[in-house]
Amino acid sequence: MKFPASVLASVFLFVAETTAALSLSSTYRSGGDRMWQALTLLFSLLPCALVQLTLLFVHRDLSRDRPLVLLLHLLQLGPLFRCFEVFCIYFQSGNNEEPYVSITKKRQMPKNGLSEEIEKEVGQAEGKLITHRSAFSRASVIQAFLGSAPQLTLQLYISIMQQDVTVGRSLLMTISLLSIVYGALRCNILAIKIKYDEYEVKVKPLAYVCIFLWRSFEIATRVVVLVLFTSVLKTWVVVIILINFFSFFLYPWILFWYSRSPFPENIEKALSRVGTTIVLCFLTLLYTGINMFCWSAVQLKIDSPDLISKSHNWYQLLVYYMMRFIENAILLLLWYLFKTDIYMYVCAPLLVLQLLIAYCTAILFMLVFYQFFHPCKKLFSSSVVEGFQRWLRCFCWACRQQKPCEPIGKADLQSSRDRDETPSSSKTSPEPSQFLNAEDFSSA
Repeated sequence: MKFPASVLASVFLFVAETTAALSLSSTYRSGGDRMWQALTLLFSLLPCALVQLTLLFVHRDLSRDRPLVLLLHLLQLGPLFRCFEVFCIYFQSGNNEEPYVSITKKRQMPKNGLSEEIEKEVGQAEGKLITHRSAFSRASVIQAFLGSAPQLTLQLYISIMQQDVTVGRSLLMTISLLSIVYGALRCNILAIKIKYDEYEVKVKPLAYVCIFLWRSFEIATRVVVLVLFTSVLKTWVVVIILINFFSFFLYPWILFWYSRSPFPENIEKALSRVGTTIVLCFLTLLYTGINMFCWSAVQLKIDSPDLISKSHNWYQLLVYYMMRFIENAILLLLWYLFKTDIYMYVCAPLLVLQLLIAYCTAILFMLVFYQFFHPCKKLFSSSVVEGFQRWLRCFCWACRQQKPCEPIGKADLQSSRDRDETPSSSKTSPEPSQFLNAEDFSSA
């Protein structure tokens, strides 16, 4: 049985970020910054409440008689209690022999084109641990993109405007960045396990390192670009946020409407149609929050029973990163044109270049992950290198199609010149014949 390290990491980040945010909000209150205090508390307490609801929803505690658990969740102590429960199950699992086990069937990764199906016995204790890991993974994603990401953006903006980075603020920004990166990492792992549910997926340590570096560069660059743009054009950043929000929020619903599929009713049996709609809207909101800061790695598909598209779409991945790179470049250009005196001692061209290179580095680590460290890369129809080779061949073919046009144009030009010279030559050619006729006449 695996050690529940992911549960421990989720609880640690949850407690550390909440504590740092409450401490910093008290500092803002003592300094008279009521607005910063209110926003810091909002981005700290709102994800806490959503995490409590997520844990209750996954464990179905609302339909069971557990008043103590409900009270602890109301007191925002649910994750701590769940973590204590997880370790109690883990340490007691080896002492008691379980009379009932369930058998799961998984397929191994193909070797030499062959894939074997294996059976595995899963006891009650291990099944409970799997449920807890799944619940904490979802809670980490919610905390990261509905709480930590806005919190990091806010604190970095305050630091730039005040031109001061305090110890408490730097600590909260560091924890928030780690929380976002960890949430994005869990999102990647969840996407892999959902898409390849019938296979036994084993993620290697180097894959975790590659995902961590990929997400760190991507998220840090995105947050810095948004904060820089906000510091000089506060009104226009609202337009940028609204365009991003409605684009990602309405996209799954437009696809659902276009598919003409019936409304999904199998999300949860205890939910009514209104409750199902609320859950779907919340999932769409989470999907939007993830894509505003980084690639979500999963595509929400409302007409699917699993609500997740299991097909790997390279085209959507390519379009997302191309559009995001162009957007970041435009925002940085506008910041460079309208920067104020607070950036007097900042080398603006160098900063723009560093941010663009950092985003390209994130894309590079992403390509390395999909090419070498993805646990299910053997199931891909084409690899990253093969896709790049196809693109290179198409580019070379397009260049070759343009090159033959130049000699044809030159030949047409030369032929037109020849046509222009032909009449003049015909006029001068009779003169020699006239001289010859005169000589012949004189000799005669």
